[in-house]
Amino acid sequence: MNDFSNSMPQMGHRLELIGREQLTVSGVEDVERFDETGIVMSTGVGTLVITGEDLHIGKLSLDGGELHVDGRIDAISYEEGGQEQGGFFRRLFG
Repeated sequence: MNDFSNSMPQMGHRLELIGREQLTVSGVEDVERFDETGIVMSTGVGTLVITGEDLHIGKLSLDGGELHVDGRIDAISYEEGGQEQGGFFRRLFG
């Protein structure tokens, strides 16, 4: 029997980077901020920050939890959970 509910089970989290120019992220729950130099997203394992140049979101499916990024990717990092100080976010987005 199929038992569907409004809450989706927590999906796996995966990163696939191809040549610093194409990134696919699964397990995305929300995109908090984005521009050509940075993308900040919530995932099942924490906040993920992508920095680079000419970054563009090619495809975003929050239902499927998948995000595709094109551009020059310089860094991929996770923020420590529960910190409200700004820190990296403040430096990234002023």
